[in-house]
Amino acid sequence: MFDDIPQNRSFDAYQQFVLDCKLYWTRQIFPEVRKRYAAKVGTSEPETGADVAALMKDDTTAQFFGWYERHLQRMKYSGQRGLAVHYGQYREDIAKGLNATVPSHLLELDPEFEQPVYYTNIDIHQHPGGVWSDEIAGYVYERGAQSTAPMLKKHASLWDRMRAQAMQRVGKEVKRVVDLGCGFGASTLPYYAEDPEVDVVGVELSAPCLRLAAQRAAETQARNVLFKQADAMDTGLEAGTSDIVTSTMMLHEMPPSHIKGVFKESHRLLAPGGLSIHLDFLVRDDPFKEYVHYGHSARNNEPFMVPLNKMDIVQAHKDAGFDEVEIVPFEEFDGALDPSMAAWRFPWTLIIARKAA
Repeated sequence: MFDDIPQNRSFDAYQQFVLDCKLYWTRQIFPEVRKRYAAKVGTSEPETGADVAALMKDDTTAQFFGWYERHLQRMKYSGQRGLAVHYGQYREDIAKGLNATVPSHLLELDPEFEQPVYYTNIDIHQHPGGVWSDEIAGYVYERGAQSTAPMLKKHASLWDRMRAQAMQRVGKEVKRVVDLGCGFGASTLPYYAEDPEVDVVGVELSAPCLRLAAQRAAETQARNVLFKQADAMDTGLEAGTSDIVTSTMMLHEMPPSHIKGVFKESHRLLAPGGLSIHLDFLVRDDPFKEYVHYGHSARNNEPFMVPLNKMDIVQAHKDAGFDEVEIVPFEEFDGALDPSMAAWRFPWTLIIARKAA
């Protein structure tokens, strides 16, 4: 089985070192950069992230902050004992496990599926080859996600919190949930595991991720979930049958044309009164955070973060047919939104819309 990889102390120590460095970057270097920024500002507050970038371009701590982030991610995946390098040694065993037969109701792959060009042109997250091109990429991605946001490690699951928000806000009986851009299924799991009477569909571009998601569902003997290969803006699912359409960290990985398409598809899929709820990253009215966020976009091979942040998201939803649209901060762990929170964190944001009843 693909989880029975032999333990390797050198690999474990290497990955722990990278994680500890990430925590140092999060908790120590970021606050210092903000402190140095505040000292430079004086009485003339910058209006945009570009203004902050110009102000900080010669600051050696800010330069180190950016260099550290870029190379820690590279080390995590592609270094001497990086995830892709290490698990590549066990390719045959991992692939055998991922390709093992699962119940037919769990997985629907399309052998004729053509990946969008924007998706294949970028090694998103610095994941070598992207998460779609290698048969074990989903497995490597799952391992990599465990240290993406280290501040979450000791808190309730991000995906459990996301489900709780959706269920609290939907205001109607939930019979079907569609999880767009479901990846390896972590965001889908709370929906099908918490209530076996709810019909759940996870939609994803990457076949390697879908195979892993289906294997994880098979491990729990789930009967109420299907993982389907399709584009989130053209799912092929029946219109007007879903009570919740959701995504987690998907929108910032596609161009604005596709984001608008996702909003239209979300509206099409929803039953009257249904809820569209997307969790992603937005910065509003804070030039320093915009500067950091746009820098992260460049350093982590995520170029669509910037155009998403610049979009008129409310208008895009209205163009898709929604009337009620709400954009609110999301607390990914207890205290994350406290003003005293000094460490770096993603600007988690809920984008919520409701189809007219």
